[in-house]
Amino acid sequence: MIDLVHESLVIDMLAPIKIAFGPEFYATRMSAQDEADFRASGITGFHHAVGLGGPDARESALDFFAIWGNYVARHAHLFCAVGTAADLVSAKRDGKCAIIMGLQNADHFQRVADVKHFYEIGQRCSQLTYNSQNRLGSGSTDRVDGGVSDFGVSIITEMNKVGMLIDVSHCGDRTTLDAIELSPKPIAITHSNCRALLNHPRVKTDEAIRALARKGGVMGITGVRNFVSKTDPTTIANIVDHIDHVVKLTGIEHVGIGTDSDLNGYDDMPAEMNKQLRAGYKDSYAFRDKIDVDGFDHPRKMFDLTEELLRRRYSDANIKAILGGNFYRLLASTWGG
Repeated sequence: MIDLVHESLVIDMLAPIKIAFGPEFYATRMSAQDEADFRASGITGFHHAVGLGGPDARESALDFFAIWGNYVARHAHLFCAVGTAADLVSAKRDGKCAIIMGLQNADHFQRVADVKHFYEIGQRCSQLTYNSQNRLGSGSTDRVDGGVSDFGVSIITEMNKVGMLIDVSHCGDRTTLDAIELSPKPIAITHSNCRALLNHPRVKTDEAIRALARKGGVMGITGVRNFVSKTDPTTIANIVDHIDHVVKLTGIEHVGIGTDSDLNGYDDMPAEMNKQLRAGYKDSYAFRDKIDVDGFDHPRKMFDLTEELLRRRYSDANIKAILGGNFYRLLASTWGG
């Protein structure tokens, strides 16, 4: 099991460097323990993205890329930036962690030309919406979903043109289906789960999962507790139930991992920060006492996930596809390299 993870190109398609986003972390040197955790994780690709929105979204996005691009550069012995898929392969060879810069919203695209501008400063993936309506479309917690707007169509076209991955993880149901249909190229659901197993607005219908797969897209399964199971205990076995469901619907080629968490999870955050995080979401998110899944809240969680996949008799080749091979294929087709 350990060798299998080490042999795999493991890509977590929603994995912030650190959930604690204040300057007390990003303006300082990484601790020896944090560095050791990254090296022990077995993960090569980390999609570092947050949700930014509102009237100051463009300025906030520019700050985000400047701050975290600088952080990656200052820790070049551990991290490298990602421009093409080849950078993931190089990072694996060199024993580094490759940071994919993204955002979980597209409010910062105030005009079509902004897509190319942000691509040029390093952005490689963008959700079309976060949980609420923006100029492109509707979010998962909106009461009414009007689908992708005319402006959204132009942004999808430009994202395809420049080679930026389209992500619909937080989009509403109609907006999700519209984006899949409108994009001539495959897109991603980087971090969500299956509504057939759990009725929650942030997870995806079978219709959406099948549509994504027909176009060649990949869906990352998340370990956020309230997206995994309604009842406790909620364990890694419940996460793999969602992987099983996507495989049965679409085949092995269309499922991956997007934990929606840093290496240590949410539940060890300072109490005040945890309270602030929860306050930022509507009641429909239905947070419970814990946000993390039992046993999936530590740096070596990919090893435990692999153990459960082996227990369910997934082949080595299929496990490698789930851990990162499927997302690598999608990223290579989107970015080149």
